[in-house]
Amino acid sequence: MAVPKKKTSKSKRDKRRATWRHKAVVEAQKALSLGKSILTGRSTFVYPTTEEEDEE
Repeated sequence: MAVPKKKTSKSKRDKRRATWRHKAVVEAQKALSLGKSILTGRSTFVYPTTEEEDEE
């Protein structure tokens, strides 16, 4: 017969959710930082421009 599994405690559930949300916050900060860097023109990040696409 099937036996129900034990209930996950609220603290374990909350810890998992906090970790998941923190990862999203870190990725959002990285994306924002990269965007700001590109807009200032001081970045070393290489991305295609319309001029390079026209030459190919």
